[in-house]
Amino acid sequence: MDRSEEEQEIVIVGAGICGLATALALHRKGMRSVVVERSETLRASGAGIGIWANGWRALDQLGVASLLRKTALPIQRNSEARCLLRSDLIRTLADALPPGTIQFGRQIVSVKLDPSNSYPVLQLLDGSSIVAKILIGCDGVNSVVADFLELKPTKEFVTCSVRGLTKYPNGHAFPHEFVRMRRNGVGIGRIPIDDKLVFWFVGLATHEARAKVSQRPELIRNLTLNSIDGFPAEVVQLIEDSELESLSLTHIRYRAPWDLLIGKFRKGTVTVAGDAMHVMGPFLGQGGSAALEDAIVLARCLSRKFVNPVDHLLTSEREKTRTMHEVGEAMDQYLEERRMRVLRLSTQTYLIGSLLRPSSMLVKFACIVFMVVLFRNPSNHTRYDCGLL
Repeated sequence: MDRSEEEQEIVIVGAGICGLATALALHRKGMRSVVVERSETLRASGAGIGIWANGWRALDQLGVASLLRKTALPIQRNSEARCLLRSDLIRTLADALPPGTIQFGRQIVSVKLDPSNSYPVLQLLDGSSIVAKILIGCDGVNSVVADFLELKPTKEFVTCSVRGLTKYPNGHAFPHEFVRMRRNGVGIGRIPIDDKLVFWFVGLATHEARAKVSQRPELIRNLTLNSIDGFPAEVVQLIEDSELESLSLTHIRYRAPWDLLIGKFRKGTVTVAGDAMHVMGPFLGQGGSAALEDAIVLARCLSRKFVNPVDHLLTSEREKTRTMHEVGEAMDQYLEERRMRVLRLSTQTYLIGSLLRPSSMLVKFACIVFMVVLFRNPSNHTRYDCGLL
């Protein structure tokens, strides 16, 4: 083997929410993995993230929910919901992993199959490579692993999202609830994280953002302020007082529901999870919670086939073939369990997004009909239980 080539049993690409949660779920089941991350440190873009009841069930299974509940106030709902700092969630997941699990500064540029054993080989930007017995792509919307699986490209909504945090040193007076408002085609959401910190987001037209804004925080805030004419003074003040370093602008992408229905999300011992599989618009706020569910289900399915796959991924060619078949079966079970769940989430998100974008009355009427028929209880998605790890 070339000196620049290494072997790993289970490789997870991406140290975001899904990648870290998957590594932690595997660790809880006694399976060792490594997480390769292109950045030099943990990343937590997006400022805040809402986690609904289904996500908290998954965090309970991962053993970190009690720590995270201390960092955020409950939002007034019929079931548990809180808005976390992304940095708190990412760091809590990372801290629960064994030392050395995350390998920073390792950017994957492509994946291919080794013709001699059909294992995936990850090519890195620095010229080195990793041979993985099991490969799980949790590398987000621009997933290299999804490209290897030949998944259809994601699509873009005509809306982009600006997100930020505003700190009130003396405390804010906002109620502990998720508030949304919409005027003149601009949508705003506001969620308190604690008594002094508020997470907010604004939906803007993509073409306007593309034409006027880079990722410079000052420009992002100015564009946002110019777009919220007519909103209450407290909303304007909320954005004016935001922390510049927390601001981000994201063009919202999604994987079409029909692509989720027919997509092939496994090739050999390679699969995807989180946004790499089912990136969806933020209109339900389920991206993070769905990724946590993926981690639980995938680790559970792998553990059903064998107690510790590392012990099996050795020895003879016959044993390797048997093990690869078992891994494939476990991944197929994971995909079968997740497909309809994420299909429903993505369909509901797609319909909401279609209602918000400029379109004919006929299209809007059709979306409303589908919403009424398919999603009689629009908040039912938060009641889902991904089960025990």
